[in-house]
Amino acid sequence: MAGTKAGGLKAAQKNLAKDPNFYAKIGARGGQNGHTGGFAANPSLARVAGAKGGRISRRGKAQKVAA
Repeated sequence: MAGTKAGGLKAAQKNLAKDPNFYAKIGARGGQNGHTGGFAANPSLARVAGAKGGRISRRGKAQKVAA
């Protein structure tokens, strides 16, 4: 029955019989593991990065300088 819907329900019942908070504990661990920062955590960094990208996209093609 492994890998079937019935097997999954049986396993879930067994887990809950051992510990009624089994899935709550797993969910809490997953939530605590998240350490994503990114632009949402640092708006000033997003502003600087956006300004850099804007400058680059608005420049013309690179021109060779005669030596």
